[in-house]
Amino acid sequence: MILEKAFYQHARKVLKPVAFALFTLYHVPGQAAAEKPNVVIIMADDLDSRQLSCYGGQNLKTTHIDKLAAEGLKFNNMYASEAMCVPTRASLFTGLYPVRHGSFQNHKPVYDHLKSVGHYLADLGYRVGLTGKDHVTKPKSVFPFDIIEGFEPNCVSPTDDYKLDDVKQYITASEQPYCLFVMSINPHTPWTSGDSTEFDKDKLKLPADWVDTPVTRRQYVKYLAEVRRLDDQVGDITNLLRETGQDKNTIVIFLGEQGAQFPGAKWNLWDSGQKSSMIVKWPGKVKASTQTGAIVQYEDITPTLIDIAGGQAIAGLDGKSFVPVLSGKSNAARKYAFGIHNNIPEGDPYPIRSIRDVRYKLIVNLTPDKQYYNRFMMNRDKPDRNTVWFSWVEKAQTDSVSKKILNRFTNRPPIEFYDTQQDPFESKNLANDPAYKQIIAKLKQELDAWMKQQGDEGAAIDKVYAKKQPEK
Repeated sequence: MILEKAFYQHARKVLKPVAFALFTLYHVPGQAAAEKPNVVIIMADDLDSRQLSCYGGQNLKTTHIDKLAAEGLKFNNMYASEAMCVPTRASLFTGLYPVRHGSFQNHKPVYDHLKSVGHYLADLGYRVGLTGKDHVTKPKSVFPFDIIEGFEPNCVSPTDDYKLDDVKQYITASEQPYCLFVMSINPHTPWTSGDSTEFDKDKLKLPADWVDTPVTRRQYVKYLAEVRRLDDQVGDITNLLRETGQDKNTIVIFLGEQGAQFPGAKWNLWDSGQKSSMIVKWPGKVKASTQTGAIVQYEDITPTLIDIAGGQAIAGLDGKSFVPVLSGKSNAARKYAFGIHNNIPEGDPYPIRSIRDVRYKLIVNLTPDKQYYNRFMMNRDKPDRNTVWFSWVEKAQTDSVSKKILNRFTNRPPIEFYDTQQDPFESKNLANDPAYKQIIAKLKQELDAWMKQQGDEGAAIDKVYAKKQPEK
């Protein structure tokens, strides 16, 4: 095996790309190319995974995503380590936590010496493509994706028009196995796609950690219309796989990314922002209509893909393969999920760290003497009562429950501790309850050890960095 792998690596250096591609069909160490499954990963953008009907959502029926769940394995403890787009995607592609890959603030580039899933799977004979939202695809040396036309790459585009012609060509063009990332821009703001008339705003069930205002309900129907569009896109991709006969040897993975751009979700470490969704359909390998409580993070996906492709574990990655969970051989993947938030450039510095197991969650606010501020939702330069946040502020002037929700958001204690099974919206802070003193101490010890291992200096890294233009 060692000699074969060395021979393969030498071939990759000396052969031209076309010759190398043909070579990999027959000479990939550990597994014949014909046995390797294709992989299609469909990723949402700012999805409140609680709205998916297969995850208990009551505002719409997500037919196509639910069908995937009925045909595969649903993960109930999937977490983003940082609840914002660029860090989450960088973690997905590199298998590293944010401090180690460098994108520990939103839109901060990764370190340019890294390797990613594009390298690791290419070394195992795969084509690795991406269509849609193209955040975290530069520099090309770190993210060597085949960029496929079809889905909208700009997450703030007012439209989400897409076509499947090039996607179809990519998945049928070669006998070489592929891993294709389909990156939707739904349901990211500006919430201008889809048909909001499907929803009656007065009948919507709002999350328990929201303030109920007319503005909130008007915006929420627009958001749900984009969740519907996302579900339709999932249906179109899975139908394409069936029409082309690709479904029989293709793993389909659905990912929810992080929470929605509503107060308390995205850009925070409460579960409304950090908790995600993942469904895996693997014909003949994953038992249909099953679910797991195994804790998994986005950093674990690339190591899992490497494992599926027949590769050896890559030394130094933070993630670990959860193939034993997929195969039903284990009901656990990792003991803890970790979280990091750095608020610049989305607002004033406000660093947060978190750790959780399957039940308990510890959040450490590193600068609790300051107020939390996010410029997208809480624009202090242009207060507008017609935006969600300022409609909450207005109602809080006369409503004590609303005032409590706002105060939780802007004024945070040094330590928050929640029993997420009894309190899924994390409304009752148990940090000062003596009954949980030992659990809190243990989680704090594990969090401190993780930060040290990561080289995370805490509050000191939530600062303005000199801008570096990404390489092409």
